[in-house]
Amino acid sequence: MTSNNNKTPSVQFIEITASNAGQRLDNFLISLEKSVPKSRIYRALRKGEVRVNKGRKKQTYKLQLGDSVRVPPLHVTEKTIQNTVSDFLRQQLDDAVLLEDDDLLILNKPSGIAVHAGSGIQQGIIEALRITRAELPFLELVHRLDRDTSGCLLLAKSRPALLNLQQQMIEHDINKRYLTLLKGGWGENEKRIIAPLQKNTVSSGERMVRVDDEGKYAETLFIPLQQFPNAQLTEVVLFTGRTHQIRVHSKHIGHPLAGDDKYGHREFNKQMKKAGLKRLFLHAWKLGIAHPTTQQPLLIEAPIPQQLQTFIDKMDSTA
Repeated sequence: MTSNNNKTPSVQFIEITASNAGQRLDNFLISLEKSVPKSRIYRALRKGEVRVNKGRKKQTYKLQLGDSVRVPPLHVTEKTIQNTVSDFLRQQLDDAVLLEDDDLLILNKPSGIAVHAGSGIQQGIIEALRITRAELPFLELVHRLDRDTSGCLLLAKSRPALLNLQQQMIEHDINKRYLTLLKGGWGENEKRIIAPLQKNTVSSGERMVRVDDEGKYAETLFIPLQQFPNAQLTEVVLFTGRTHQIRVHSKHIGHPLAGDDKYGHREFNKQMKKAGLKRLFLHAWKLGIAHPTTQQPLLIEAPIPQQLQTFIDKMDSTA
């Protein structure tokens, strides 16, 4: 995919390469302008602001190799777009690489960094990588992690790789294992939770998720690893990938995550903070996939961040 500015700098003309051939026009625009509301993109399509080879096309049009797509200015405030990456973030992302080849990029995502731009966030990991790795013709997130979660983050470097990995996710063939610290404990037995999850938005505009019979199917396995006086180090296996799934399911069973300001237990969080925990204790520990090209099984492990390891060592020494 290449772009050339015409006389109006805010309008782009993008030539479709093999990386995007076959993609629906609306999905192409959504992936191109992730920080723009979908309603704005579909309005531009309806009004004919978007053109393909100088003509109108429906949102379902499948892009062809060599098509020229006119993309109008879609951002409400162009000046908010960041075109640079701080040296600190650049170094963080370079140091975070766990595996990379022609198809994949897997990072050990640091806690506190959003994976993409959004409300109040001008630049996330994907936007930063598209700047620092501008030579790549294609780079997309395969899945997402919450801003405060660390660990394995999977990105695709080609459209075929993206589609293959997304299909693995749909068929639940990706092995996603997390490490977390839960309030209290229940002994050595595993707990398998099947409880549907429903998204909703509260009056402040904050997104919340709750267990609701009308929600989407969600399944989580909790495996106790180590018991402390008031907390339990736990491995978590995700069989579905719903928003905030681990955090809501753990709350549902009465053992919320340490450091969770949204779904956690206030007094427990105060105790953990006093003991030295400064963040949400949730780490995407292991990721098992079939390589999208070779089909070779891969199991990637993201080393636990030093801050969390130090906290666990301290808990262990005082237990």
